[in-house]
Amino acid sequence: MPSDSARAAPSILQAPNGATLAYHCSPGTGPGVIFIHGFMSDMDGGKALWLEDWCQARGRSFLRFDQTGHGRSSGRFEEGGIAQWAEDVVAILDALTEGPQILVGSSMGGWLMLLATLARPDRVAGLVGISAAPDFTEDLMWDVAPAAWRATLMTDGWVEEPSEYGPAPYVITRTLIEEGRSRLVLRSPLSITCPVRLIQGLQDTAVPWRTALRLQDRLTATDVAVTLVKDGDHRLSRPSDLDRLGRVLDGLIEDLARPKEETEDGT
Repeated sequence: MPSDSARAAPSILQAPNGATLAYHCSPGTGPGVIFIHGFMSDMDGGKALWLEDWCQARGRSFLRFDQTGHGRSSGRFEEGGIAQWAEDVVAILDALTEGPQILVGSSMGGWLMLLATLARPDRVAGLVGISAAPDFTEDLMWDVAPAAWRATLMTDGWVEEPSEYGPAPYVITRTLIEEGRSRLVLRSPLSITCPVRLIQGLQDTAVPWRTALRLQDRLTATDVAVTLVKDGDHRLSRPSDLDRLGRVLDGLIEDLARPKEETEDGT
């Protein structure tokens, strides 16, 4: 059952590009946590609401939001793309947060958190990817699609794909593929130096578990840990998965605090 804040009217941010982004923000200590939802998802999903409760219980600031064309933000989903949605993350980071932030990206949100970190490296203290799907438009759509699918996409500008997560089909647009191709991150070293934690299910049928290992290899950061969940699916939203997410976040926050404490102690 949704929390009261999920049912409440969201706050609205007028982004620099004219979009209106719906969001919920909870005040607290830093580093703050920002949840970035996935493709055709929104900020009212189970992981986002669980994280909100988790942060509020610890007095830690938290922010969740709907990307353009998703949930209660403006725009049509079919007109969006990776560049637009990455801009949304940066707009939220710039306008609504102060100090270092931990970005938690689910599925496509794991790609967007990387792009936002490249754009604002001084604002991001750490990353947590949940079934992170960088480059999915190229590797998991275009590269594996039949020739007829590609031809229809290029001619008509869009195709529909059935969804495992609801009755509405995915609408895959030419813009989505072409924008994604201009924002690929797994083809060369990825200049991100903050700590990164990746959680990936071995039973994920949407994102191959080897994607997490590819991302680990591409990151220039040395503090990178991958957690493989033997019976985990793409959503990773069972109570045991959420408890694991909390433990990973707790550990990351402790790791981020340690250098400061060591400096203050003179050790």
